[in-house]
Amino acid sequence: MKHDNTVQIIVRCDEYEKNLSILESLGHIKYKLPMINSYVVEINKRYLEEVKSFDGILSIEADAHIAAQMNRVNNIIESDWAYDNGYDGMGVGVAIVDTGICLHKDFVEGGNRVIGFVDLINRRKEPYDDNGHGTHVAGIVGGNGYSSKRKYRGIAPACNLIGVKVLDHKGDGNISDVLAGLQWIIDNKDKYNIRVVNISVGTTSRDNGDEDSLLVQGVNAVWDSGIVVVVAAGNNGPGPMSISTPGISRKVITVGSSDDNIAVEVFGNKTKNYSGRGPTPYCIKKPDIVAPGSNIISCNINRYLSRKKRNGLQPSSNYAPMMYTIKSGTSMATPVVSGAIALLLSAYPHLTNLEVKLKLRDSAVDLGQPWEKQGWGLLNVKKLLENKLV
Repeated sequence: MKHDNTVQIIVRCDEYEKNLSILESLGHIKYKLPMINSYVVEINKRYLEEVKSFDGILSIEADAHIAAQMNRVNNIIESDWAYDNGYDGMGVGVAIVDTGICLHKDFVEGGNRVIGFVDLINRRKEPYDDNGHGTHVAGIVGGNGYSSKRKYRGIAPACNLIGVKVLDHKGDGNISDVLAGLQWIIDNKDKYNIRVVNISVGTTSRDNGDEDSLLVQGVNAVWDSGIVVVVAAGNNGPGPMSISTPGISRKVITVGSSDDNIAVEVFGNKTKNYSGRGPTPYCIKKPDIVAPGSNIISCNINRYLSRKKRNGLQPSSNYAPMMYTIKSGTSMATPVVSGAIALLLSAYPHLTNLEVKLKLRDSAVDLGQPWEKQGWGLLNVKKLLENKLV
């Protein structure tokens, strides 16, 4: 078992077998990698300097977690094409219905783009996020990548962000709070130019799993007000009819994960093939579209830095990794699509929400999977923006 004082390192040697016995005496050999003359060793931190002094050691590297990152997502959906052609979401307001949003550097450096905030839980006035989910989602939509030198840049890095806090510090909330948040969005859509609403929350309650449920009526009302509503398919797949509410709405754009075939951690549990599958109980074809959602690195709320500042201490030089964190689920795939729509609306601001939906349909890439898994197919920003308007 790995303890807090144990680190995992990759040791590369000039002669593969030469240092094996010494390494075995100092730690546990987890993997032997003769193809690169290396060993993966779990070792007590106090032996690190000793290992570095051994003859024949070419390099020692700390083991690192490999994950799909925002730069990888941008490659998959070809959003770099948009940036290269001057589309970045500028001026488009995207409302994030979630746990809140903090004033992360990726949102405020170069100008504060968190232009609106409402708190239906604690009634606070200033933007904050006591859970982290909403900030992560917002980073996928519109983080500018300032803290990572653009490596973890969001999809629409110049869009405006509006935080609508309807979930508490545990990520829990009531349908009534969500409905109040949706009403606030309708009431303030012109003030903040809200063109897109991202809803990475939902319920699987049977009481709310029909088209007449209040939650579905609420998102339909937002759609009818002229706003594009983008909703997560939920993480209850792979069985049929596992789309979460309000993603069952026939009007909204429901998003599944294109890469849920790998095992990831969702809300503390390891899962695979998690993306909600259609159809809905009323035989509506869902999801509408899919995007990457597994192991996505995006903005973190930086509890560590906040604690340092409260205690009057200076953050250490290695604080940068705290600026980002990894999350998985259709909650992460949904803001990828919301960000792409912000790019589209910055290019063609006159589009209606129905026209946006049709353009997503016509530009999606068929993955050769059943409709109940992929919908129209994989989001592709290049095709979305290149397609001529009709």
